[in-house]
Amino acid sequence: MNAHEIDYRIFGEEMQYVEIELDPQEGVVAESGSFMMMDNGVQMNTIFGDGSNQEKGLLGKIFSAGKRILTGESLFMTVFTNIGQGKKQVSFASPYPGKIIPIDLTEFGGKFICQKDAFLCAAKGVSIGIEFSKRLGRGLFGGEGFIMQKMEGDGIGFVHAGGTMAKKVLQPGEILKVDTGCIVGFTQGVDYDIEFVGGIKNTVFGGEGLFFATLRGPGTVYIQSLPFSRLAGRVLAMAPQTGKGDRGEGSILGGLGDILDGDNRF
Repeated sequence: MNAHEIDYRIFGEEMQYVEIELDPQEGVVAESGSFMMMDNGVQMNTIFGDGSNQEKGLLGKIFSAGKRILTGESLFMTVFTNIGQGKKQVSFASPYPGKIIPIDLTEFGGKFICQKDAFLCAAKGVSIGIEFSKRLGRGLFGGEGFIMQKMEGDGIGFVHAGGTMAKKVLQPGEILKVDTGCIVGFTQGVDYDIEFVGGIKNTVFGGEGLFFATLRGPGTVYIQSLPFSRLAGRVLAMAPQTGKGDRGEGSILGGLGDILDGDNRF
């Protein structure tokens, strides 16, 4: 497997985007909704799966694309190819505040496992597949279910981490305990399992969930400080509840009173 050799630059701090430079006939494959902008001369094509095994024929393409349904992704991906003369740029943006992490698969033995919604884009030729969990506890309580995504090949892929990203290099036998939602991804040598927090007070009053992930080295682990589920939960918690806690209810001014007193929740 020979992925296209792409160059890139990452811009921004909290809301990043990655600009990928393509030589003539080079391409990059991306998830739907991550595209930001591109130069004239870059052609966009929608394909089944990730485009890494186009020689397999129709059934091979359908099988490859069908596996993506299990991860909650679309059957289709988009390939951006430089069909012009000279170098061209195409850019992809992060979906929410965080960091874009370049993953050179040649440095990690040709395989990287990540959470289902972490993948952003990759050089054409990198295979985007699924990784099944063989452990019941991990599948039921790990926060990611029995299925995670994996990137395989010899090219560069990009994943997104919410908030601030932490990179941990674990030595053989070294254990890192992490909130299940904070895992971005890890290399294939890392053993991932789920552990019960334990203790009645921790279970009832801890507010951190009943389980955390244990990651055992050797290998490299990427951790995010702001999982999207945590961000969405806070937004929903702060959303106004109709008929509950509405200070304008019963007031002559009603909703206008909320605006005047500084509570501008719409």
